[in-house]
Amino acid sequence: EVQLVESEGGLVQAGGSLRLSCAASGLQFGDNFAIGWVRQVPGKGREGVSCFARSNGRTFYADSVKGRFTIFSGDAKNTVYLQMNNLKPEDTGVYYCGVNYPYCESTLLQYHVWGQGTQVTVSS
Repeated sequence: EVQLVESEGGLVQAGGSLRLSCAASGLQFGDNFAIGWVRQVPGKGREGVSCFARSNGRTFYADSVKGRFTIFSGDAKNTVYLQMNNLKPEDTGVYYCGVNYPYCESTLLQYHVWGQGTQVTVSS
């Protein structure tokens, strides 16, 4: 069974930084997977934020976060981090990580398994 465990989000002032992590266990296809992040903003729909494909090393970002967010994998290949810099109040939401096989899906919204979600709040 695939499980995703996300780190705690937090409260940060606008312009600040925060790093989220997503640790996957139970993956069955070697390096043929992708891990990404989707956020849910109250009163709005879901937005695909970013995705990292372990399968081919490619990264993808929503236009709203390009240049501010960086997705990467550390020493533990099944853990992916989302470094969020220059945060804005509109980045506030619940962030969910997900795993897809084998690549990132084009809308950055489609994942097979989801994490529990973590709240990120950016104050103005």
